[in-house]
Amino acid sequence: MPTKIALVGIGKIAVDQHVPALAASPDFTLAATISRKGEVAGVPSFTDFHAFLEACPDVPVVSLCLPPVPRFDYAEAALLAGRHVMLEKPPGATLAEVHELQALAASRGLTLYATWHSRMARAVAAAKAWLADKAVHEAHITWREDVRKWHPGQDWVFEPGGMGVFDPGINALSILTEILPQPVHLTEATLEVPANRQTPIAAQLRFTGHVTADFDWRQTGPQTWDITVETDRGPMALRMGGNVLEIAGKPVAGDADIMGEYPALYARMADLLRTRASDVDLAPMVHVADALSLGRRQTVAAFDF
Repeated sequence: MPTKIALVGIGKIAVDQHVPALAASPDFTLAATISRKGEVAGVPSFTDFHAFLEACPDVPVVSLCLPPVPRFDYAEAALLAGRHVMLEKPPGATLAEVHELQALAASRGLTLYATWHSRMARAVAAAKAWLADKAVHEAHITWREDVRKWHPGQDWVFEPGGMGVFDPGINALSILTEILPQPVHLTEATLEVPANRQTPIAAQLRFTGHVTADFDWRQTGPQTWDITVETDRGPMALRMGGNVLEIAGKPVAGDADIMGEYPALYARMADLLRTRASDVDLAPMVHVADALSLGRRQTVAAFDF
């Protein structure tokens, strides 16, 4: 029988990705939602998380889709109540709080899964395999999109803990840390912060190993999610957010028209539950924390939705 799961935070990402993925999942059935405003038709809904925990002791898994700043309290409460927890990216507002959740889950024998949906893009595994025996000479990330399209009116992304352009940029970093055969670390960053906001709307990063990144949330029209790599055996590129792999300029793997990231996340969660294991890789978040620590701030034009 499918495992009952509750979805917390019925916002855009939940409606667009989590709800359809769960509806198609052979492993889970959506048994409850918890949200101040959103609901899913036909599914019992709660506005208070503790009321859900008391009313639904038979729902063993909680998937948290709410913004990162309030997420720790929900995750901690779920683990203390004996529930397994799945975290939307980024897994928290700070590294320290995620480490605390790791320790709590381990002490109680519960599964904690910090998800990185872009790692599940269709060509990422093929890119990792191709790079495994190559020497990487340089790599560059171009991740440019329109914040008004993907986070319409969501001011929390520009508040402390919202991460600004690193909210999408961390997706690129999750791919980078997955596919590179050798680890890298940040050496410098420039953060472009709107005059009326707290977090960057654009950022330029430089890492060891001749790796650079360009993140921008002001691009209208076609969106750009590319990672290019120069190796001792020619160039490689991941396009469309990791869904198309090009070798020497020619597509060789992936499919830009079939997005299976969130179904793959829930399949992975089911595997972790079967083995009572956890998966909490914080490498992408470390790069963001380093950028926010080392970055030089440049004030740019005010931004409003």
